[in-house]
Amino acid sequence: MKFSIPVITGLLLAAAPAHAIVGGGAPSAEGVGRSVVTIVGSRGNFCTGALIAPKLVLTAAHCVQPGADYKIVEYAADKPPQLQDVRTVAVHPAFNIQAMLAHRATADVALLQLAEPAKGKTPSALGMPNIPIVIGGRFTIAGIGVTVRGDGKSGGTIRVAGLVATGKPGTLQIRLVDPVGQGMRDGMSACTGDSGGPVFEDKQAGPAIIGVISWSTGPNGSAGCGGMTGVTPLTLYRDWILRTARQWGAGL
Repeated sequence: MKFSIPVITGLLLAAAPAHAIVGGGAPSAEGVGRSVVTIVGSRGNFCTGALIAPKLVLTAAHCVQPGADYKIVEYAADKPPQLQDVRTVAVHPAFNIQAMLAHRATADVALLQLAEPAKGKTPSALGMPNIPIVIGGRFTIAGIGVTVRGDGKSGGTIRVAGLVATGKPGTLQIRLVDPVGQGMRDGMSACTGDSGGPVFEDKQAGPAIIGVISWSTGPNGSAGCGGMTGVTPLTLYRDWILRTARQWGAGL
């Protein structure tokens, strides 16, 4: 399947099987949103990624599975969306897609090496969550997914939301909920298109990416969005990211 602008438009206007921020996430292309990019695949999926170096994008492993080609969508106010080539894809070798689909912890991280530096974007700093991660700890998620489940027309805009940790957060997985609804009723969460989106924690030097969005549920663990957001923290995988970046000649 060859990429074309009509294909991209269709991808962003039709519901897709990837994981968008529902429940009132605020549009924001500034701040943490400046590093957020749109990833599209030749099989019809779209996901979120974050620029961590001029030619390096961090995303979720399940967003870039073998057998498809991937590109970055560049947006500009004065012209149609343009496609940017992805030169290389690296998926963490310990990733298990069955575990991810079952909402269990796995190495759901991947890197994309771009052919050219991303235009109009600013890389975000890479970090790790403060340990121990405490219940109620605050995090910010960002993504380009839908705001209404099943309505692809509501996707394609960078949105951010502030969520809090729940359950038993640790180095393998963090579960986030809307601080108001606490995952028990409809609130802010990731949804279709947000998979691979960056999860930020405030540090002394400013916000840093400490994980990626892996999955979401509806309220009370039901199917859908608006309940819980599953995050793969970078605690165990940051060294792999740095090592891969060095092999590609991209210093972090």
